[in-house]
Amino acid sequence: MTGVESYVERPPLPELAGVVRTVWIQRTGEAAYVQRHLPTGGVELHCPIGGRPRLAGPLTGPRIELIPAHTTLVGVRFQPGAAPPFPAALDDLADQCVGLGQLWGSAAERLAEETALAETPEQALRVVQHHLVRELRSAPGVDPLVREAVRALMPWNPVDIDTLAAHLALSASQLRRRCLHAVGMSPKVLQRTLRFQGFLALAQAGAVASGRRGGDGMAGLAVDVGYADQAHLSRECLRLTGLSPRRLLGGDLDRCACGHEHSASYRPFLATRSRPPLARGDPARFVQEPSPRRR
Repeated sequence: MTGVESYVERPPLPELAGVVRTVWIQRTGEAAYVQRHLPTGGVELHCPIGGRPRLAGPLTGPRIELIPAHTTLVGVRFQPGAAPPFPAALDDLADQCVGLGQLWGSAAERLAEETALAETPEQALRVVQHHLVRELRSAPGVDPLVREAVRALMPWNPVDIDTLAAHLALSASQLRRRCLHAVGMSPKVLQRTLRFQGFLALAQAGAVASGRRGGDGMAGLAVDVGYADQAHLSRECLRLTGLSPRRLLGGDLDRCACGHEHSASYRPFLATRSRPPLARGDPARFVQEPSPRRR
């Protein structure tokens, strides 16, 4: 193993593309590595090779983890509302990191054994993904109303929560309950999280601000994803990450201070920018598409 920490993201297997946002391999070097986990709206599986796999529940704020030296970790980040099957509702797992054995029992033990036997980290990552494909075959699938709510709450076309609930033929309280169960957070908190993820996606993609309200650079990107101004972005960044935008990005708008490359994670996120805006009184906008059949 190299003496330098490294982190490489890549797209998931095609069979997981509808539920998984990205997968990755992380290696620590001669020293322990301080990892700052940020809210993404989804859950994550962390599988240290030779160790016990863990579930990182949906975050509503930053979580700091000290990863031991000489650790190789493979991970999976799920889309909001698209977690694998668990016996607990996701709001019970919010801001928690628990051993996967508590949720999957012997299946988690088998996963740990198979990843430990893998000859390379790349092979271990394939093992984890194939295990998820098998688990998802018998899963009930994503709640279609929650799936559509997540799509509508993306930052590119801001929508009022009450308006969204009405278009889904739900009360605001019903929408809240379903999001808490399937996503682990309320629609408003999810919207706030996705808005910040939208800012990071645009920044790390090197996007140029649209110039609305005369803003450019960081201020312009903030306005483009729905913040009132750069001060609004700064407050939300501090709430969600514990850092100012400048500290989080290390002074460079198109990268994070940790130096990791996140394009594989943000590429599918940015693809949702092409969705048309939510139109009032347009029920066809929320006709439910059938969930893709898992094979």
